[in-house]
Amino acid sequence: MDKLNKLWNRKVKGASDTDGSVIDYQARMAEHGLTREQVIATERKLAKFANTMDSLVRIPFTKQGMGADAALSTIPLAGDLAGLALTSYAFILGRQLGVPAHKMTPAVRLALIDMVVGIVPGIGTLLDIFIRPSRKTLGIVHEHLQDEYGITDTMHIDRPFLHQSLEDKQRSSRFGFFWRNPIVEWLYLHIPDMLGLIVLVVIGWGLWSLIGWLVGLFGNTTGFS
Repeated sequence: MDKLNKLWNRKVKGASDTDGSVIDYQARMAEHGLTREQVIATERKLAKFANTMDSLVRIPFTKQGMGADAALSTIPLAGDLAGLALTSYAFILGRQLGVPAHKMTPAVRLALIDMVVGIVPGIGTLLDIFIRPSRKTLGIVHEHLQDEYGITDTMHIDRPFLHQSLEDKQRSSRFGFFWRNPIVEWLYLHIPDMLGLIVLVVIGWGLWSLIGWLVGLFGNTTGFS
């Protein structure tokens, strides 16, 4: 991963030297006292927070999820105020990355709506599953980083916990070379996909076996085989 970052830095620098029209993303980050590595690390921190607040447990076969924000909304008023206070951390991280305040307005508005709706018992908790201000903040921040800093990578926000774990392994002095292998990187970051595929195969095999058993039972019972 470090090699990829270095390659990117060289590519951007080389392009800037040969074509004056190319945006100097490194200079833009430097204006905010940031490096590419720091930006990715902070955005990954934001992604971890967003996952915890809004999609810690995902609803099967959907992109919707439930997190700490929905859990807090079960506590009348106090829980909703606590959720709003916690969500403000996402705004702070966005500002640290140089995102203008006016760009954060839609996420702030959504957080306020989330708090007001959450006060309604039962229905508020249900709607919290679909009103996800921290995920909205993450989307706004990533769009800004893509436009202003040229960071298009998404793996560190799609799988922030695994990405952090992989980076820690790559920095280890003993087996770092192994974890920097591109194939090993890909396999490690796609562990959830492979596990999900295995679960689907097992479920499919189980259903097929059950149907076969029921058909056989029906045939033996009725004489139709």
